[in-house]
Amino acid sequence: MTTVPSKLYADDVSLLMVLIDTNPFFWSTVKNTFTFSNFLSHVLSFLNSILLLNQLNQVVVIATGYNSCDYIYDSSLAAPNQRAESLLGKLEEFVTRDEELTQQNSVEGVGSSLLSGSLSMALCYIQKVFRSGPLHPQPRILCLHGSPDGPGQYVAIMNSIFSAQRSTVL
Repeated sequence: MTTVPSKLYADDVSLLMVLIDTNPFFWSTVKNTFTFSNFLSHVLSFLNSILLLNQLNQVVVIATGYNSCDYIYDSSLAAPNQRAESLLGKLEEFVTRDEELTQQNSVEGVGSSLLSGSLSMALCYIQKVFRSGPLHPQPRILCLHGSPDGPGQYVAIMNSIFSAQRSTVL
């Protein structure tokens, strides 16, 4: 009887998906109390600590803007000594592109971010990792989201949450 190769389930290996809210409407309202650069400083410290816990840990950052969301960092693709520079460079490009798109649209008050899209992107990436290699890390999604909820995204967000629950995503 031949053995079938199985996935390696590792409790101490994590795949952390971080969804960062870069909505310029939100950050312009909290500028005096907590700046975006202070926020990023804390996020980078947290990401570095996750990567230092285990060399097999993986961090993926998805920027969530007003009009778009995009992968801006993947620790498996970045050089270890250029993590912060890579993340900050791509984040700056994303924020600039999102601000250009928001200037074309007029919004009253603080507009909501595209949380449903970034949750879907995170879940797709997690499924890709599950199916691609022998290592099966513990998937986690961390939403750093400050913008108000968009009522039009409710169903999509709830579907993402139920899908994450079914996939045992924390």
